[in-house]
Amino acid sequence: MFNFRKIAAAVVLATIAPAVATAQIHKGETAGVGDPVHTMFVTFANQASKAGVEIQVNAGQTLTKSMLKGGRQEIDFFSTVPSLVNLMKGQKRMYEKVEDAPAAAGELRSILGFKAGAYHPVTLAGSGIESWEDLKGKTIFTGPPAGSASATSEALIKIITGYEAGTDYNAVRLSWGEGYAALADNKIDMMVRPAEIGSSKIEQFGLSGEFRVLSIPEEVVGSEAMQALFGRPGRGMLQFDGGVYKGQLTSGEITALGFTQFVGTHSGVSDEVVYNATKAFWENLDEVHATAFFLKEVTAESAFTSVNVPLHPGAAKYYDEAGIAIPDALRP
Repeated sequence: MFNFRKIAAAVVLATIAPAVATAQIHKGETAGVGDPVHTMFVTFANQASKAGVEIQVNAGQTLTKSMLKGGRQEIDFFSTVPSLVNLMKGQKRMYEKVEDAPAAAGELRSILGFKAGAYHPVTLAGSGIESWEDLKGKTIFTGPPAGSASATSEALIKIITGYEAGTDYNAVRLSWGEGYAALADNKIDMMVRPAEIGSSKIEQFGLSGEFRVLSIPEEVVGSEAMQALFGRPGRGMLQFDGGVYKGQLTSGEITALGFTQFVGTHSGVSDEVVYNATKAFWENLDEVHATAFFLKEVTAESAFTSVNVPLHPGAAKYYDEAGIAIPDALRP
């Protein structure tokens, strides 16, 4: 004799089980391991998982491409560079031949911003470089071929010295890992690397010798060109104690070009998913602060640092509930 109750229960379980087994996994992309942007993104993903939002992190990506893929809704979460947003909208530079770049930019949404670190112009003791003027004729790693960092590094050098890349010095564009290795092996004379303050990657050069981080000269800080660079989206002036690094030779306070970024998503991700991920991040802020020294500066007051695309409605819902004032320009 058939037991209809058991059969009905089996049908229900059969219906539920696949749903559990195939819980949605969201694709995410960020920079390489050791980068502050990577640290922040992985921290966000880890907290989101506590709310059932699973983000599969693909690290070591070029963020210019990740943002485009995000806008096309090919990935759901990604590290976002504020300075690239307007380039996408205007179909400029690396997006010049990308016909759907403006449309993709229109689909970008933000979750939270943060202060990532500063551009570190690093040269080893014995390189012959003790000031910016010494860069003449030298070989300098300025960043990866496809990213925006290389253009920013070369602009910084030009503003301070007037030197042109390829004319007054040899600008080398490599991957971040290759840049570190080239400096360590004395194959280049200087590396300009965006990194968090106190970066272990920068610190490594002081473990077996001495190195120098060049400071932006005081007389240049107030110039129109430098102020314009500081004023670009995701940029700003940042100062830190040179003694934060063992073996670092520039004494006192170092003035640097700071950079900020934000965690992004797109308009197609559900409000519930983004709300849950955002809430989990902010409600576990103690864990976030314990992850890395620079993340201690992530607070409700800094939540919208350099964010220049509208918030996702799910994120905005959390901020409204938490009583965190949202700038009008960022309202969905």
